[in-house]
Amino acid sequence: MKGYIIVSALLISGFLAGCSTSTEEKAVEEKPALPIFEITRQSTTLQREYAGNVEAVRNVEIRARVGGYLDKIHVDEGQQVTKGQLLFQINQAEYQAELAKAKATLKSAMAEAKTAEVEMGRVKLLVDKKIISPSELELSKSKLEAARASIEEAESARENASLRLLHASVRAPFDGVINRIPFKMGSLIEEGSLLTTVSDIREVYAYFHVSEKEYLEYIKKANSRPNRNGQEVELLLADNTPYGQPGKIETMESVFDDGSGTIAFRARFPNPSKVLKHGATGKIRLKSEVDDALLVPQKAVFEVQDRNFVYVVDTANKVKMRSIVPQSRLAQFYLVKSGLEPGDKVVYEGIQNIREGMEIVPQALSADSLLTLNPSSGETVSTN
Repeated sequence: MKGYIIVSALLISGFLAGCSTSTEEKAVEEKPALPIFEITRQSTTLQREYAGNVEAVRNVEIRARVGGYLDKIHVDEGQQVTKGQLLFQINQAEYQAELAKAKATLKSAMAEAKTAEVEMGRVKLLVDKKIISPSELELSKSKLEAARASIEEAESARENASLRLLHASVRAPFDGVINRIPFKMGSLIEEGSLLTTVSDIREVYAYFHVSEKEYLEYIKKANSRPNRNGQEVELLLADNTPYGQPGKIETMESVFDDGSGTIAFRARFPNPSKVLKHGATGKIRLKSEVDDALLVPQKAVFEVQDRNFVYVVDTANKVKMRSIVPQSRLAQFYLVKSGLEPGDKVVYEGIQNIREGMEIVPQALSADSLLTLNPSSGETVSTN
């Protein structure tokens, strides 16, 4: 009987010991091992992107100054032309006839003026001899003045006819590239018809809009620069590939748009290879250096009722919710305005599986992980 009691006691003791061990193991298992991110101050580069429109430095419409049949097209679409190069030839016959008529009218007016001048001399002689009254001299002077006025009118008509004949030959106003030509040879052209446009794309403008807040930030930084030259910007093409030439902000509009509350900036880009065309689109990228920035990974942030929170790990390895206020959003990070301090440790991953006050097993992120999270390696703030 005593032996049975001893064996039973040993079994119970073993069972209780096993339960205790199982409970301890379960308690250990309930502490999740989670990666943590330590908040530090660091310098970083913020990159903001804006939708941009590309325009040629000079892009003008070539319109017909006179009407007529289009006799000759001397250029093709997309062709490079030089200043003064003949582009279009409108039939000149009508304007040559007008010029010949104007020249003949001028000769006639000059002959009439010569006759009036001779007549005035004859009248003056008769007046001096008191053969006719002085009023006859005044009348002859008036006739001479009218004849001279006719000469001026005829000269003006001749110049106008000469100019219209000149306008029948349409020439390039500057070096540039010919765009679309809507008319073909033989078309009847009316005065004012759009023949083509010419674009000078050796350099281009890129226009983009920024908010009033960003405008004020730019002005403050521009005023703090010693030389106050325009800020350098980058251009991303429509396929998101970077354009090889940097540009500079030159100027801005003087009025904010009432609807959007933005203001337009203008940057100039060199275009030696003529890759950029008038009317192209892209993104303008502005870089700004931020010293002593506090950055927190976006993975570590969650929202509750439109507020942002993180789980901070205390010295006892327990997590506590803390509200933060982001200043800017980057590709993988938030730039923190308030709520965190250097040295704070936040849970980086697995925040959906923990709760307030839970104890965890913190695991610091590896150096490789921190390298891939480096906010200076191409992070952007998109505002387009």
